[in-house]
Amino acid sequence: MRNGHPAFPGALRAAIDKRGISLERLGARLRAMGTPVSTATLSYWQTGRTQPRPASLAALRNVEQIVGLPRGALAALLDPPKPRGRAARTRQIVLGTEFFPNVAPVERLLDDLDISQDARLTRLSGHDRIDIGADRGVKSRMSRQVLRAEDDGLDRLVVVHELDLPCAVPPQVRAIRNCGLGRVRVDVEAGLVAAELLFSRPLARNETILIEHGLDVSSPAHSTYYERRCRTPVREYLVEVRFDPLALPSRVTRYCTLDEVEKCWPAPLDDDHSAHSVVVDFGPGRCGLRWDWPAS
Repeated sequence: MRNGHPAFPGALRAAIDKRGISLERLGARLRAMGTPVSTATLSYWQTGRTQPRPASLAALRNVEQIVGLPRGALAALLDPPKPRGRAARTRQIVLGTEFFPNVAPVERLLDDLDISQDARLTRLSGHDRIDIGADRGVKSRMSRQVLRAEDDGLDRLVVVHELDLPCAVPPQVRAIRNCGLGRVRVDVEAGLVAAELLFSRPLARNETILIEHGLDVSSPAHSTYYERRCRTPVREYLVEVRFDPLALPSRVTRYCTLDEVEKCWPAPLDDDHSAHSVVVDFGPGRCGLRWDWPAS
């Protein structure tokens, strides 16, 4: 059940209140204990929006210890785990707005776009390439995806991009390969763009398609990360960020957030001044690269 058992969020919220600890402080303690959980995720747990998944049980045990509850007191209130394996995984999908911190503008952008087909397109492969200019801002993005139709007649995919603020001019979406551009919606103030990618023809069930699209961006903002929000599982996903040799970061980190737990690793630059990250059989979840700029 998406919102978890009603007893769990109430028990967690009561224990946190009794302990007198803020979610920020609780998150800091969990990081120090080697089981990081974001403040947003802790908030979701205590309001019932989500519940800890199996991969988060170690973090939940530490929460119990921090707030002074017996071991297993909160875990006992969770719903039983859902079936695992490929059959269960292919049915997993979260709402298009699930991974965005500010839901309202995303919902407005998607309001008149047809996202009903997204859940019936299996993501076999994805590849995002981001180019960072000498001014430390994003110049362009390229996205390539291999999709498989699970029904007859599927003919489009809706994509949502989040932009660094402020945006100097509205971004330009380009359909590059095996797709055309349908409706495009842009919210410059929120830094969001949503677009329909229309396939060259409707797909038959089990048919695959390789599509590419690009995004040209102009923003004076210094970019510090790129993240793919995988709303459905993807077999293989590659993200690479290429830096201008005149503007190299001091450190790059690759990370992924799965089952509400973040893991991260160093991502060294290669000879092309690029960093990359690959995940396999991933999602729903978030993954990407973040970087630090040297002090001016």
